[in-house]
Formats: sequence, C-alpha cells, structure tokens
Amino acid sequence: MNLLGLELIGWLFSIGSGIALALGIWLIAFMHYGGVGARKPLVKRVLEDALLFGIWSLGLAGGIGVLLGKAWSRPALELFCWTLMVLMVLSCWSRLRMAPRPRAMLGLSMALFVLPVGAVCIATILTLRGETALRLLAG
Repeated sequence: MNLLGLELIGWLFSIGSGIALALGIWLIAFMHYGGVGARKPLVKRVLEDALLFGIWSLGLAGGIGVLLGKAWSRPALELFCWTLMVLMVLSCWSRLRMAPRPRAMLGLSMALFVLPVGAVCIATILTLRGETALRLLAG
C-alpha cells in the first residue's frame, strides 16, 4: 500500500530529523553556556538526551537510506516511527496528568500535534511495508 511516495518519505524524515537534531544541539549548547544554574537540569538528563539524539539520528539515517535506496533503511525508519509514536503518547499523557485542571485546551492542543504526526508515521510504516518499497529497497 503506497500512501506516501518513497522520495517524500526520505526527504520528510531527513529534513525533520535534521531540524530536530539541530534544535536539540542548540538547546543543549544554550543551557550549557547559561551558567551553573542552567547546567544542573542538563546534567540530570544526560542519559535521556543521549537516547533522544540516538533516536533522531536513527530517523535521519533512515530518511537518507530511503533516498539512497538502501535495504537497511526500511527497518530503521519503521523502528524510528514506532518509537516516535510511543514517546509522543507517553510524553503527552505525562504532561496532561501533571497539568492543573481544566485540561481540555491542553489536551486539544496536544491532539492537534500528535494526530497528524502519528498519521504520517502510520502512513510511512504502511508504505515501507508495501510491495513497491520491498522491490525498490531490496538488498
């Protein structure tokens, strides 16, 4: 099932992951040079930040691999999509639980972000499992 073109998938995930990595690097550098008080939360989250950089690097590699027609890009990008969807849901659930009442507007704003991203991830997974992707990205 081809819901999205492979070239679109490759560019979308390469550019999106590249922007996410660049933004993460900028935020960490900004916090690092922000003084001792700003560094404390950064030090506490080293492992989480490293894992996030790894996940976004997987998305970048998968997107570039699709553009280059590499067979390893299918499982890499599918793993990235599943991981992204799970982390988005867990993050939203955690943030929604911690927010004070009323939470309706926060829930609506999160849904307006999560649903389109989740739809693109599901469409990407279905496209990568389609016969066109299997044929074009065969090892």
